[in-house]
Amino acid sequence: MLEALPVMDGQDMALEYMSGFGNSFETETLPGTLPIGRNSPQKINYGLYAEQLSGSPFTAPQATNQRSWLYRICPSVKHSGRFRPIDKGTIRTAPARDEGTLPIGPLRWGPAPIPQETLTFVTGMRTITTAGDAESQAGMAAHLLLITTSMNREFFFNADGEYLVVAQENSLRFRTEFGVIEIEPGEICVIPRGVVFQVELVDGPARAYLCENYGGAFTLPDRGPIGANCLANPRDFLTPVAAYEDVVGPMRLVVKWGGELFETTIQQSPLDVVAWHGNYAPYKYDLRRFSPVGALLFDHPDPSIFTVLTAPSETPGTANVDFVIFPERWSVAENTFRPPWYHRNIMSEFMGLVYGVYDAKPEGFSPGAMSLHNTMLPHGPDTQAFEHASTVPLAPVKMSGSLAFMFETRFIQRVTKFASDLSTLDEKYIDCWDGLKRSFDPSRRDPA
Repeated sequence: MLEALPVMDGQDMALEYMSGFGNSFETETLPGTLPIGRNSPQKINYGLYAEQLSGSPFTAPQATNQRSWLYRICPSVKHSGRFRPIDKGTIRTAPARDEGTLPIGPLRWGPAPIPQETLTFVTGMRTITTAGDAESQAGMAAHLLLITTSMNREFFFNADGEYLVVAQENSLRFRTEFGVIEIEPGEICVIPRGVVFQVELVDGPARAYLCENYGGAFTLPDRGPIGANCLANPRDFLTPVAAYEDVVGPMRLVVKWGGELFETTIQQSPLDVVAWHGNYAPYKYDLRRFSPVGALLFDHPDPSIFTVLTAPSETPGTANVDFVIFPERWSVAENTFRPPWYHRNIMSEFMGLVYGVYDAKPEGFSPGAMSLHNTMLPHGPDTQAFEHASTVPLAPVKMSGSLAFMFETRFIQRVTKFASDLSTLDEKYIDCWDGLKRSFDPSRRDPA
């Protein structure tokens, strides 16, 4: 039986991070590791190897050029080997046109129970939707994570895209090449494309949502007229400080590449980075630090005001993926229907609820649930939400104790076979609008 790897050398990773989104960072566990004034000198202190990890083409504009220099015990070519294809289980990658069996329409799933079987981050990943084409670096996939055991002497990286993880039930610890990130419900972490990591449980079996972004890296949205402040502020994004494992012995590396899974046996831990500097690194963010803006007098703004992160496309103003949240906030607009209005949208919306109650669906959408409202298919508040919002006295109300989110993309999201067959699929979801009455009366005029 394999023994668990020791805790990484260096600083207490659960507590210490570097702050600031998109900055160039530098961090070392041993003094004098980072070369001064150069990236790859002829010799590096402590007998380390220099290696660059690039997250963008070498010639990308300065504003979008992403790379980090890693100073490690062994170069990554020593963390590789003869790869063998393995069963990808319930993981799917776009395009996956022949997967789903459900007709088009609004869809909703109740919370999937966490199974009793042994599931790691890799084997517990269940793809719900795919969109676009991973090989053309466009689109996304929405996955459900059901994890019952920590990865032990096993590591993983994804060559197809970056991961955005939304913790929902219990906490997760990500041991990465750059250091350790821990998230709890209400927090997210982003693992860039190609970064090697390992996932551990912290306080028991966990459930989480996962967005796999095939396109350009997530970044902060342009605030436009909002200006410099509010929404997600750069200083609240946290990047781990360096740590390393100096451990030898047989270990397993799993890679997602071209929509398939491969494995190889390596002879040392790949989490052996003693120091690093650059702007291509994993990070975390506490969604409760998001500063929402909204209507102070009347009307209901577009949900884009709740965008935390966006992955831009080649079309200005049209995202490959937007990550949008609906956090605690005050609702104060007068003479206004306050929940989201009924709408059809060119973007497709995969939604989840981390905790609390979502105002547009007070019944039937519980924490851990999922819904899908696809391109140009109508949706909006259920009957109960409409009746309440149309008649309630419009005093200021604080919407507290709730956190919902959307993975929104310009592409159609295609439902996988796993999701089509999921026992928690709500076959009666469409009925939530049956109670909306036809009350048109040309002679009636309501006061403004």
